[in-house]
Amino acid sequence: MDLQLNQKTALVFGAGGGLGGAIAKSLAAEGVSVVAADIDEKSAKSTVDAIIAEGGRAITLTWDIADLSLIEQNLEQIRTLFGPVDILVNNTGGPPPTPAAGQSPADWSKYFDMMVRSVIAVTDAVLPNMRQRQWGRIITSTSSGVVAPIPNLGISNSLRLALVGWSKTLAREIGRDGITSNIVLPGRIATGRIVFLDEQKAKRENRPVAEVTAESTGSIPVGRYGHPKEYGDTVTFLASPLASYITGSVIRIDGGLINSI
Repeated sequence: MDLQLNQKTALVFGAGGGLGGAIAKSLAAEGVSVVAADIDEKSAKSTVDAIIAEGGRAITLTWDIADLSLIEQNLEQIRTLFGPVDILVNNTGGPPPTPAAGQSPADWSKYFDMMVRSVIAVTDAVLPNMRQRQWGRIITSTSSGVVAPIPNLGISNSLRLALVGWSKTLAREIGRDGITSNIVLPGRIATGRIVFLDEQKAKRENRPVAEVTAESTGSIPVGRYGHPKEYGDTVTFLASPLASYITGSVIRIDGGLINSI
C-alpha cells in the first residue's frame, strides 16, 4: 500500500531509542525525509546510519528537547535542509520509577519541563508552517499509564496524562487547517525501557528478571511483548494522508493489554 508520504519531512524526537528509532525507520521506508533528534548524538546517528543503509534520507540533530532556546535555530536548520516540518513525532524519555507521593517539587518541575512544556513549545513552533500549507501531523507518544496508571510510575502517569488533554484540545483547534493531532500509547514493547522496568521490578521484589518478564508477557492477550517495528508502522500510518479522518484520538498499541474499554 502506498501511504502517500513521499517527499514529506518528519521531525522525530527520541530517535535514538527503541520506539523513536522504529518510528524514524518506518517513516523513512515510506520516502519521508527524517530528522532524527535525540540528546544522545551517538544513538541518533545509529538510527540515521540504518536508514541511509536502506536507501532512505535522514540527518542527525543533537537536541535536548527540554532546552527551549534551541527550538528556532534547529527548526531553521531543518527548513534549510529538508523544508518545513510536515510530521512531528513528540517522543520524550520518561522519569525513573517513583510513587506518586513524596516527590520533590523540583522533580515535578524538572520532568514537567522535559515531558510536557517542551512538547507544547515545539508543537507551537511548527504549527504556523503546517497551517500555511494546510497539512500536518502531530503525533505524541505517551504511555499505557494514561489509561490504566502503572504502579510505581507516579510522575510518568501524571505528566503524560496532561499531554492527552492538550492533544485532544489541540485537535479541535487545528482540524480545519488539515492538521491532525493524535496520541499513541505503547503497551509493553520490547525496548531497553521495558527491560529496565522489568529489572527494577525484579530488584524491588527480590525475584529473577526472567520470572518477572514471564509474568508480564503472560498478562498480555497476544502472549508477547510488541516489536518496535509494529509501533513504528502504526505511527507511520497515522502520519499518512490515508489517516486524515483520525484526529483527537488515543491509539493503543498494546497487544490487548489494557483491560478498560
